[in-house]
Amino acid sequence: MPVPPVCLVEPLWVQFSALLPERALIAPSHPLGCQRRRIADRVIFEHVIAALVHGSGYERVASPGCSDGTIRRRLKEWAAAGVSEQVHALALRADDRMIGRELDDLAVDGCVTKAPSGGEVAGRSPVDRGKQGLKRSVATDEAGIPLHLVAAGANRHDAPLLGPTLAGLEKLDRLPDDLTVPLDRGYAGRPSRAVLDEVGFQGAIARKGVPAPVQACARWVVERVRHEAPGDRERVRDPRLWAVAAA
Repeated sequence: MPVPPVCLVEPLWVQFSALLPERALIAPSHPLGCQRRRIADRVIFEHVIAALVHGSGYERVASPGCSDGTIRRRLKEWAAAGVSEQVHALALRADDRMIGRELDDLAVDGCVTKAPSGGEVAGRSPVDRGKQGLKRSVATDEAGIPLHLVAAGANRHDAPLLGPTLAGLEKLDRLPDDLTVPLDRGYAGRPSRAVLDEVGFQGAIARKGVPAPVQACARWVVERVRHEAPGDRERVRDPRLWAVAAA
């Protein structure tokens, strides 16, 4: 398994650790104060980085001192504390500063993924024999950088999720005035056009009868990104964990 160099992991940890809430190594509520010591956040962080580099589940990178269950519990704890949103915002600002975001054209699309562990937003999947699934609506910039993600039940249509997905773009520092959003035929309707008019975006919605490759040329980035969320591999219950693991 490839090992990320320390010169990359160390500065990431310094920035990430500044966002973590302080926790005692031993819970003060224990009457004897003799339970197991809390596994250090740095250990969990290194295991998450290893899972992302390896491209596998946490059970593959777990060690005798840090189980896959511990990694998942700590990620849920960080997500509940709002760390995921802060990490995503920092990553977007850093990408804009070092590379530059391409926001002339956005891309939005949704896809259905499995959710065998269920969860608050999971629903019956219409493409998987009614099993538990998620509908993931994601917005990316012109280069395919994920900007915002909304999760809903797998039986939800893409069009109603367009508004919440675009609403998450408010966290961006700047947006061009003449912004275009390429969409597939699933968004061809008055509700979607009303949402675009409300936020002031132009919509390039695919039309029936026009060759798909011509209409999909500006949407291929989101078509690629929407199937790559860590939630698929880890089968997590909470969609907020995707931002933590992906950052």
